[in-house]
Amino acid sequence: MQRVVAYVDGFNLYYGLRDKRWKRFYWLDIQSMVQNLLKPHQILVSTKYFTTVIKRPEAKRKRQAVFLEALRTLSDFKIFYGQWLSNPVTCHKCGHTYDAYHEKMTDVNIAVELMSDAFQDHLDVALLVSADSDLVGPVKAIRELFPKKIVVVAFPPERISAALKVAAHGHTFIGRNVLSKSVFPEQVVKPDGFVLCRPTEWR
Repeated sequence: MQRVVAYVDGFNLYYGLRDKRWKRFYWLDIQSMVQNLLKPHQILVSTKYFTTVIKRPEAKRKRQAVFLEALRTLSDFKIFYGQWLSNPVTCHKCGHTYDAYHEKMTDVNIAVELMSDAFQDHLDVALLVSADSDLVGPVKAIRELFPKKIVVVAFPPERISAALKVAAHGHTFIGRNVLSKSVFPEQVVKPDGFVLCRPTEWR
């Protein structure tokens, strides 16, 4: 059996779902999604999810918090956090200045975990869920330094990178069929008995 470690770019996946207008899949069991991407001769060792905690708007922050709590109930699942930074942007037409928010460090965090797991022989196959071309470098490095390791890219909906496609050993696309089998139940119960409910806006 091939040992698989999955690396999920949370924002890349989210924006793919958003662009596809698939809100019903926001309440996604990431672990289940990865399992549904595996081949019969593969076994999932762990799933690593990379995201950033947003600060505003408040309603969106609360929905993300509930989702992250649901993800923390999964076994062999770890969340890695980047940073949510703001940059002042000035409108060229009216001169108004406002804060534009964006996430940072996700690609670096993924690259570090990829290289670390390959070096420590934690995997036979790295399953990368992203279409971020900034990850071409670490993918190429793994191929050169660890020729027996395999890197497969799973592109989120509405996302693709020609450079990643070339750099990896193989690729696949995450479609409706996989997603429909990978949604959390309406309620997720934490180990302490607390019940997490799917946000009504995601139905």
